[in-house]
Amino acid sequence: MENQVWWYCLKHNRVEPDKGCPNSERLGPFETEDEASHAFEIAKARNEEWDAGEDEWGSGDTTQEREV
Repeated sequence: MENQVWWYCLKHNRVEPDKGCPNSERLGPFETEDEASHAFEIAKARNEEWDAGEDEWGSGDTTQEREV
């Protein structure tokens, strides 16, 4: 049995199953429907984490390894 994945559709502002709008119009995939319903919060947190990593990357601090 195939695992179900969920997406947040930017065009319709709703959570969709795998068979839905084109991926270019969606955020995801997410493991659960609930996770997909929080797509914007998850994206914001990931962006903030990435931005913080960018600041550290240029700081000259070589004690921390950058995770890719």
